[in-house]
Amino acid sequence: MALVNEHLLKLPENYLFTDIVKRVNSFKVTHPQARIIHLGIGDVTLPIPKACVEAMQKAAGELGNPNTFRGYGPEQGYDFLIEAILKHDYAAHGIYFDANEIFISDGSKSDTGNIGDILRHDNSIGVTDPIYPAYIDSNVSCGRAGTLEKDGKWSNVVYMPCRIENNFIPEIPKQRIDIIYLCYPNNPTGAVLSKSELKKWVNYAIENDALIIFDAAYERYIQDPDIPHSIYEIKGAKKVAIEFRSFSKTAGFTGVRCGYMVIPKEVTAATLEGKRIPLNKLWLRRQSTKFNGVSYITQRGAEAIYTPEGKEQVKAMVQYYMDNARIMKKMLSKTGIQFFGGENAPYLWIKAPDNQTSWKFFDKLLYEAQVVSTPGVGFGPSGEGYVRLTSFGERHQCEEGIQRICQCL
Repeated sequence: MALVNEHLLKLPENYLFTDIVKRVNSFKVTHPQARIIHLGIGDVTLPIPKACVEAMQKAAGELGNPNTFRGYGPEQGYDFLIEAILKHDYAAHGIYFDANEIFISDGSKSDTGNIGDILRHDNSIGVTDPIYPAYIDSNVSCGRAGTLEKDGKWSNVVYMPCRIENNFIPEIPKQRIDIIYLCYPNNPTGAVLSKSELKKWVNYAIENDALIIFDAAYERYIQDPDIPHSIYEIKGAKKVAIEFRSFSKTAGFTGVRCGYMVIPKEVTAATLEGKRIPLNKLWLRRQSTKFNGVSYITQRGAEAIYTPEGKEQVKAMVQYYMDNARIMKKMLSKTGIQFFGGENAPYLWIKAPDNQTSWKFFDKLLYEAQVVSTPGVGFGPSGEGYVRLTSFGERHQCEEGIQRICQCL
């Protein structure tokens, strides 16, 4: 008989955002006239840039013409998009890669989950806490995380708490860890790492022969010129880090799906016998087996992000969301409630008043303000007592939503 992957059975029955939907639907049943404002899930609301739309329309037309039709594309991505990424995202900042060190994908969520395919199931992992739940769940699925304990932590995961006391900046672990997950600007806290802080992690990885999984999905939202946009701004990072980037929040591609991964040729992992294996070649083999590449239409749309028109339109989109965050922060600051973020990321991390739990505060905002947030405990044990708000809504929704919240505090 066929046997299931029993590690999947260890996962909590519902994904965080599924639980939120259930609670919201229950509220709608008892409050059918309520006009709910969603400031919880980090989905964008502005349409994708005009330059991208036009590029995708042109690409669709090419596929309908026998002279320009294309079939299967390269699993790693088309050269035109890879070259644009190399030129604008890296060379423009003094960072250089070969074209075969870039891998186009359907987004960072897939990449950060799938990268585990080329790493042994018994590697130790370390995560900042709170953290994007998909990092943990993907490791649970292959047995790498161990078992869920009563305190909400997984037995084989090293948690690095990010709290008010340490300004939401994790401390370097005292023990050795094989794989470390870092997401900066951070989801959900909105915190960032300075170059000196990021250098500590690169040095740790070099000294301990560790691998850093660096999610830079929100790098376009960095406003502080002194904050690094890429881990490769740190000397030595090419030896120990894989970087993930996404066009979802950069250019509204949440429904289009496109991102990319950087795997430098210098990054290696070992076999049990100690032989060093380049992860770049191993990932290419994995992709050739399990992935047929991102569609030509989508990649042409992504390429347009790097045109002069596309750059201006993306800049305006990012500024719109960060202006939302600024407005939300200004209104919240009048209430006396503690909150963080919203300066270099589109997230506000709000401390629940009166020592309320995350879910209790979530319910209060839902039932009293008709605003949907995201309970912080869903991001990990250190997220308990917080909720996350996003600034991805339409301007009037963000303004009204925060106004309602302020009135119920």
